[in-house]
Amino acid sequence: MSLFQAVVLGVLQGLAEFLPISSSAHLALAPWAFGWEEPGLAFDVALHAGTLVAVLWYFRKDWIALTRAGFDALRTRSLATEDSRRLALLVVGTVPGAVIGYLLQKQAESMFRAPVLTGAALIVMGAVLWLVDRRADTTRPLTTMSWKDAVLIGLAQACAIVPGVSRSGATITAGRALGFDRAGAATFSFLMSMPITAAAAALKAPEALRAPDLTPVFVGMVTAGVSGWFAIRVLLRYVQRRGLGIFALYRLVLGLVVLALAWSRSG
Repeated sequence: MSLFQAVVLGVLQGLAEFLPISSSAHLALAPWAFGWEEPGLAFDVALHAGTLVAVLWYFRKDWIALTRAGFDALRTRSLATEDSRRLALLVVGTVPGAVIGYLLQKQAESMFRAPVLTGAALIVMGAVLWLVDRRADTTRPLTTMSWKDAVLIGLAQACAIVPGVSRSGATITAGRALGFDRAGAATFSFLMSMPITAAAAALKAPEALRAPDLTPVFVGMVTAGVSGWFAIRVLLRYVQRRGLGIFALYRLVLGLVVLALAWSRSG
């Protein structure tokens, strides 16, 4: 893999991880579309480690407060504070994605990366994103989130094992469907990305570190981290003033392009 390819994939990962357009789809489609060697899931996870640093840094004050709340909850054996309860909700929401991701990791590296499936997922999830964002009530603050809400958002996150669904897209859509405003749904989505991304990175780190040349890996990680921080900043500001329709339209166009390209190559 060249450094140019590592930079391109890093930028795609950083932007698409937090924008509801599916980073896994972009990482799977870019080598297929440009005729590059498939980097593999281990390199994908290395890029996710870069975006993990981005979300930790952007929400560093939140994570410091949540970490302190976690220790207090262990000491007092209660969820007496808002931060301790939010941490518990994040843990509960992470479980479905972690379990399903572990059970289906072989499929995630093979059959789920089929371009036709990715294109279809981009289109279908784009339509769902647009409909939910357009029709959803937006009166609930994050402080009203229940355990049931966290599980439902976690199940939505688990669907993102299929490239094209989008982890952030699925979780933001689920949050909007449950009545949370755009900024609140996006913030919870970003915070919930940390545990599952960290677990995936830790699981696949030994494989990534066995690469003969680690330079592209680290270049991709840094690029993904910088572009990921930028994507979080842009999206949180954007959704407070506008809807998510532009991302649904992008998904529709990209999905149609992918299906057309797959059809042309199949002939």
